[in-house]
Amino acid sequence: MAFPISSTIVSHKLSLNVSIAPSTRRQNLKPTHFIFGFNPKTPERSGLSRVHCMSNNIHPKELKDQHSTLTNSSTSTSPLKNKFESLIAVILVFVQISSPLPLVGWDVLPVLSPANAVLYSPDTKVPRTGELALRRAIPANTNMKTIQDSLEEILYLLRIPQRKPYGTMEGNVKKALKIATDEKDTILASVPTNLREKGSTLYASLIDGKNGLQTLLQCIKDKDPDKVSVYLASSLDTIAELELLQAPGLSFLLPEQYQRYPRLIGRGTVELTIEKGDGSTFSPEAGGEARKTATIQVVIDGYSSPLTAGNFAKLVIDEAYNGTMLSSTDQAILSYSGLDKNSGISVPLEIKPSGQFEPLYKTKLDVQDGELPVLPLSVYGAVAMAHSEVSDEYSSPYQFFFYLYDKRNAGLGGLSFDEGEFSVFGYTTVGKDILSQIKSGDVIRSAKLVEGQDRLVLPE
Repeated sequence: MAFPISSTIVSHKLSLNVSIAPSTRRQNLKPTHFIFGFNPKTPERSGLSRVHCMSNNIHPKELKDQHSTLTNSSTSTSPLKNKFESLIAVILVFVQISSPLPLVGWDVLPVLSPANAVLYSPDTKVPRTGELALRRAIPANTNMKTIQDSLEEILYLLRIPQRKPYGTMEGNVKKALKIATDEKDTILASVPTNLREKGSTLYASLIDGKNGLQTLLQCIKDKDPDKVSVYLASSLDTIAELELLQAPGLSFLLPEQYQRYPRLIGRGTVELTIEKGDGSTFSPEAGGEARKTATIQVVIDGYSSPLTAGNFAKLVIDEAYNGTMLSSTDQAILSYSGLDKNSGISVPLEIKPSGQFEPLYKTKLDVQDGELPVLPLSVYGAVAMAHSEVSDEYSSPYQFFFYLYDKRNAGLGGLSFDEGEFSVFGYTTVGKDILSQIKSGDVIRSAKLVEGQDRLVLPE
């Protein structure tokens, strides 16, 4: 079957520098730099054009160099003529700003708003790892989610180079500690009675444990970014464990028409053993030898994709993928589509939008309008079902793929151009380094559901 993965979108940009050297009488005149982004008159890419205007204080020498570069790129003219042409250009630009005029051959539009251009916004906060995406997908106690959000913000603050905002980080941890302390009874009450003892142990570890919030707070005060990163990851892992105890099943009811489908009401772990089809080997592990087979573990999420994850888990139990050949492309590793046509069930496209209570079915997300999935495709090692051969409103009954996310093929916000179009149901958590070594012709020697079989519901 054909597997649609969109190609890289290439746009064109024209940069125009208009500068006027300051005279001795007006030293406060500021140069203006305009960037016109446009595409040729192609209907499929129209609407992505934009214009930016920036005005900054620039040193006279820099201004002179910029002016020289601009004028040297054209035929030589007299200084008086150059100044006159620059003045005319400035006048035309300001007229265009105050009273927009159509520019022949260009589609000049204002800068796209974040809501309508999430693909192109550098500020779009999407999970960068499968672990982060899976943690956000847990439907846990609201107080725990507030604590989690406060700590996850530190992940982004740590990316700031040079002077990091340790004061803000300290405030985030103190906020998390206050909520955890004040809402202890509510947090533990959300844990089922039979798991309450384990929940209490995790809670104590989160607050005062060796790798808990108090230790994290001290690392922030010491301004040690490496230790902050280590203890932050540890605290978030503890939070995820506690949240999983709070979410023993689905937080919503499936639509009546889907009650006959297999479904996963929680998390599961699938272990796949991959074998080279040409007799070659995988790269050796640290200090080890080259391997004829390699193991990959995938955590599948029934909280956000119960039908898709359930169908995949059933196929694994039925050993449907044992011996399946793989096909590798630049963007994905696909399982061979030649399984028995009776294998699996054609599950409807299933995507849970961020901030929503339950998944949408047979509906793609409008990412450019700000809709983002709980389980994004834009993560290296994301696992999703291919589309059905019959309709994009359904997933293939059996063909899945590993998505090889590459930022070079994404928008500025780090989102794939295929985001919101496939049923993502899990992420590779172990063996991500193996994915890049898989080539067409390699084989899934075995696939096993090593965890979560008790959460798989198989209706008669």
